[in-house]
Amino acid sequence: MRITVKYFAALREQLGVAEEVLDSEAATLGALREQLRGRGGVWLAALDPQRPVRMALDQAMAGADAALHDGAEVAFFPPVTGG
Repeated sequence: MRITVKYFAALREQLGVAEEVLDSEAATLGALREQLRGRGGVWLAALDPQRPVRMALDQAMAGADAALHDGAEVAFFPPVTGG
C-alpha cells in the first residue's frame, strides 16, 4: 500500500526529511515505525521505541496498534513542550 509519511519538528531536522511517500506492507503504525527504523543509522535512533515520539494517522492521534490503509497519511513528531 502507498502511505504518505510526514516528520515534524526535531524529528524532521534529525532525519533530514519533511515528507515522503512510500510503499509499505506494514499493517500498523508500530510496524511502520519498525520498518523505518530498519533503515539504520539516524532512523534507528530517532524512532527508537524508548523515545517519546507521538504518532498520528489521518490527522488524528493514534497508537502503535492503529491499522494502516492504502492512502493513509502518517505523522511522527516529538511531544509538545510548553514554556
